[in-house]
Order: sequence, then C-alpha cells, then structure tokens
Amino acid sequence: MNEIEWKDFEKIDMRIGTIVVAEDFPEVRNPAYKLQVDFGELGIRKSSAQITALYTKEELVGRQVIAIVNFKPKQIANFMSECLVMGVYGAAKEVILLQPERAVPNGSKIG
Repeated sequence: MNEIEWKDFEKIDMRIGTIVVAEDFPEVRNPAYKLQVDFGELGIRKSSAQITALYTKEELVGRQVIAIVNFKPKQIANFMSECLVMGVYGAAKEVILLQPERAVPNGSKIG
C-alpha cells in the first residue's frame, strides 16, 4: 500500500448526494446504470455505476450516496461520467454503496 500525505487527502472532494435518476446503460461491457446525483448547490452530476448486482433502478432513486465530485469527467461509452459514487467490494466483487447513516443535506462535505 502506498502512503499519502494529508495534503493529498485534502485534494479529494467527497460529498453526499441523492440519486434522482437511475437508467440502464446497455452500451457498456459490464452491467451498469447511468445515474444522476443531486449535490445541492453543486448541482446534478452524472455517474456510471456498476452496481446492478445488488440494486434495482427503482430502489436507487432517493438513496443518498457518497461520491468524489472533483475528478475530471471520464468518457464511458457514449456517456460522460462527472463523479465517482463510492462503494465497497463484497466477496463476489459486487459493489455495496457507501451512504450516510442518517439523512444529511445534499452537497454536505465528507471530512
């Protein structure tokens, strides 16, 4: 494992957002959803998320998640991903979303 300095961690902007749209993403090789996440004053950002093993589109809408919002946008197939929704890999490599243990305002900064 590579150690980082505190100043490196401070460069990462992690925020709470609420998923407002979840759609199928058939153009990608690995099953994924196209998400739109509301980060309050930061606005709505798009993300591609390989979370289809444990979550349906319907149960994702309204769910708060933790995401990194200051990565450069990344082209994934015909979609521009603007943030990275965070998760933990389970035993079968399925992604389990990270989320706050209680509701907080969208855009709240992780610290």
